[in-house]
Amino acid sequence: MIIELRGRGIVPGHAEGEALVSHETISGWGGIDPATGTIIERRHELYGVCFTGKVLVFPGAKGSSGWSAFFQSTRLLGTAPLAMVFSTLSTKSALGAVVTRVPAVSQLDQDPVATIHTGDRVTVDAYRGIVTVTTDR
Repeated sequence: MIIELRGRGIVPGHAEGEALVSHETISGWGGIDPATGTIIERRHELYGVCFTGKVLVFPGAKGSSGWSAFFQSTRLLGTAPLAMVFSTLSTKSALGAVVTRVPAVSQLDQDPVATIHTGDRVTVDAYRGIVTVTTDR
């Protein structure tokens, strides 16, 4: 089955890969290890899971303005997600996507966290604000 979500491109670009979905917001400052691209927030549902090379689908950012600096570090260290798709647009999530320099889409016509599942094949066309999901469900 193919599902198409339409939204707003935040950082232009095109990427295709496997989805990693978080139902919880992600803390950049102290919530991720930029050296490995792993979520290290102890009570997070994805604790210990690496987002490097995945399309990271999540509700949005939480925590301080340091969120973007930690995600920028993932770009510099080669551990960044392939693309970002987030439900709630905030200055933290938008700036984080910009400094990470990965295609990013938000403000979609369907909740991406409810629609996309970890392991789905996702194409992010942030030029047009379109996220295409290929799933076996």
